[in-house]
Amino acid sequence: MPNHFGGPSLLRVGDREYDIYRLDALEDAGFPVARLPYSLKILLECLLRTEDGRVVTADDVAALARWDPHAEPSREIAFTPGRVLLQDFTGVPAVVDLAAMRDAMDRMGGDPRRINPLQPVELVIDHSVQVDSFGTPDAFHLNAEIEFARNRERYVFLRWGQKAFDGFRVVPPDTGIVHQVNLEYLARVIFARDADPRPLAYPDTLVGTDSHTTMINGLGVLGWGVGGIEAEAAMLGQPVSMLVPQVVGFELTGRLPEGATATDLVLTVTQVLRRKGVVGKFVEFYGDGLASLPLADRATLANMAPEYGATCGIFPVDAETLRYLEFTGRPEAQVRLVEAYAKEQGLFHAPDTPAAIYSDTLELDLGRVEPSLAGPRRPQDRVRLRESKPEFETALREMLQVSGGAPGASAECVLDGETHELRHGAVVIASITSCTNTSNPSVMIAAGLLAKKAVERGLSVKPWVKTSLAPGSKVVTDYLKDAGLMPYLEQLRFHLVGYGCMTCIGNSGPLPLPIHNAIEQGGLVAVSVLSGNRNFEGRIQPDVRANYLASPPLVVAYALAGRMDTDLYNEPLGADPRGRPVFLRDIWPSQHEVQEAVLHSVRADMFRKEYADVFEGAEMWRALPVPEGDRFAWDPGSTYVKHPPYFEGMPAEPGPVPDITGARALALLGDSVTTDHISPAGSIKVDSPAGKHLVEHGVPPEEFNSYGSRRGNHEVMVRGTFANIRLRNAMVPGIEGGFTVHLPDGERTTIYDAAMKYQEEGVPLVVLAGKEYGSGSSRDWAAKGPRLLGVRAVIAESYERIHRSNLVGMGVLPLQFREGENAASLGLTGQERYDIEGLSSLLNDGSAGGGEATVRATRADGSVTGFQARVRIDTLREAQYYRHGGILQYVLRQLLKG
Repeated sequence: MPNHFGGPSLLRVGDREYDIYRLDALEDAGFPVARLPYSLKILLECLLRTEDGRVVTADDVAALARWDPHAEPSREIAFTPGRVLLQDFTGVPAVVDLAAMRDAMDRMGGDPRRINPLQPVELVIDHSVQVDSFGTPDAFHLNAEIEFARNRERYVFLRWGQKAFDGFRVVPPDTGIVHQVNLEYLARVIFARDADPRPLAYPDTLVGTDSHTTMINGLGVLGWGVGGIEAEAAMLGQPVSMLVPQVVGFELTGRLPEGATATDLVLTVTQVLRRKGVVGKFVEFYGDGLASLPLADRATLANMAPEYGATCGIFPVDAETLRYLEFTGRPEAQVRLVEAYAKEQGLFHAPDTPAAIYSDTLELDLGRVEPSLAGPRRPQDRVRLRESKPEFETALREMLQVSGGAPGASAECVLDGETHELRHGAVVIASITSCTNTSNPSVMIAAGLLAKKAVERGLSVKPWVKTSLAPGSKVVTDYLKDAGLMPYLEQLRFHLVGYGCMTCIGNSGPLPLPIHNAIEQGGLVAVSVLSGNRNFEGRIQPDVRANYLASPPLVVAYALAGRMDTDLYNEPLGADPRGRPVFLRDIWPSQHEVQEAVLHSVRADMFRKEYADVFEGAEMWRALPVPEGDRFAWDPGSTYVKHPPYFEGMPAEPGPVPDITGARALALLGDSVTTDHISPAGSIKVDSPAGKHLVEHGVPPEEFNSYGSRRGNHEVMVRGTFANIRLRNAMVPGIEGGFTVHLPDGERTTIYDAAMKYQEEGVPLVVLAGKEYGSGSSRDWAAKGPRLLGVRAVIAESYERIHRSNLVGMGVLPLQFREGENAASLGLTGQERYDIEGLSSLLNDGSAGGGEATVRATRADGSVTGFQARVRIDTLREAQYYRHGGILQYVLRQLLKG
């Protein structure tokens, strides 16, 4: 392998020796790398180490070493991550695709074993458990049993994958949440790979099939979320194609004030950065404020990078990083390697380290952060706690205008023999959940202390609130028990329901029937309050229209209050046995109380104990059968795992890219359409196309499970595309859900049925959308589903990074309106016929896209609106993927060629 900047050189760490690719070799060669941002130094080391003259050239290395912080991203580089991280909702379809690739490879005369991971792959099963049982001591065990009964077929399939593919390890169910397990155990920070004559040391980097993969940035590890198809390509040795990004420096000063939490900080940062606009950029945190932020707080900030729009939100390695690695039980030799390597490569941050040079900077005084929530439908919509009551009342009026509901509506429900009146704003879900916060001992201990004080003052949770505690690792319940706080949480019905994502991803389970009926009969706007990271419409629970993100102690407080339209500063949570009012300020724990409890109750031995046998699993997992064979034996009757159609009829070479002619619009959508809107993860309605399909195949409604769990079955997932109950398609005004109009006959029908009719007619499809199309989760089914419906192009005002990449990876063309133009300004209604011209000249000459295509929208009366749209195929490698019909088709053809 050629290397124009010198080969590896020796690093001694104690009595051990390693080879490293030194960044100072570039400094010696005249490149100004010393003050590059931390994240770009890691990318630069990757290029230096993987330079081969073909995929990575000396010019690539030099271009990054000479990074211009103010240049618009234009230089394409090939980033080879050190490992791939999966969760089961995205991991099952990834393994399905790899199994199908093995079949295709065999059919086309190749060796199926060539479809095998070349990088370490770790999958954590955390997305399947649901809150079926709650508020009882045995809720955890009941939910685990139901989880295994529902998902046995999927788990057997993963057991096959674990045996059939090299370097593929699975963390079994009921262990923890992928990002918290990654933070507390899996992350290496610095890799040491066996090589000759000595191990090769290099930074731990990764891509993950979950957008919150960025949580590991808090540990100084560079990584971000990608779609499953891009992750599959990375497993098979394909680099991630990317443009060298701009890097925004975010200076933190001071320290958090009394009463403020890391949750309040991350909601503030999310709001600030969304307003700034950092989509497609790296964000790096620096400043004297880092010294006051424990690593768990940093991980909370890094976790929500997708919500503030950045590719990553990274912290450098420093003394706190080393302390955390030691505390969580990493081997001493590994911690010493991290320290020595980081210092040798200029990656270690000390208080006197000069600030890097950034493309732009922001500053936040931590002392100005105050208690906050975010909602009712977007993470960036921060609300100061002191203003939450009037803000909710304003949001409620807007929601009722849309739904036509009555402002004073109420409904009665009977719970345990008592009648209760529910009104708009009733909090019906209060969930301590999500890796964002449950990885942080300070906010979890704060929730426990608040619960203790509430119980001691005689307060109780309102009976209509569905409560749950779903930590991201078993260490959390260890220290809550050790601190003596678990009994108080349980007295407030915050019993352990599982170790998994649960409510945060919509696995909140059904509400008790009396509450569901009351909400439906009264047309009520019910509320959830959760310590999660996303609150998009329709995501948390179908009965709940308003969702607020909050710190764990605030989740407990709102469970006590039972309603959103309350002023927690000035209105009591309830009364003590003597009838005296109890306010939030009376039971809110002080920083000193929290710090003392953390110091005495969170111990290093807890991490060592819980992760000692992390890959073994409980008895239910170990008892599952492990199918044999390099190729999977597909069951034609399965409703969970189906052979996908992506490689059917695939020729050995792709044909030329054609223009798109005679297309019809499947949907006309607005701003901030999320991947949840496009491909929901939650419950499947009986009367939906997916529900009807499952019933036709003998699955009773009580066994539907969720869309997320069915992602290994394309027949269910294509029927669930655009099936979110809160989707608003302007082609069918006044209706929410997955509906559209088939043209030209004007028949109003489901999006799935219309798409199938168009396919029978040979009509290609387009989707029109506004700003931030595809924001939210990284799920590739938001691209797979539209492709299988027959969508050939999306025309939007702007895209979220991962979804745009996923569209290209599935052979769907992302087009972007010119600045200042959109469907409304051009008079587009979705009733037109669309021709997209110029693609053949743009994409068939081996170059990237980046130019403009001509779109002609022809109305029924023959009038035409023509406009230019930017082809958002941003790199040469993406253009190759698109020409091949998708990334997996490209990879398969490359492997066939040897």
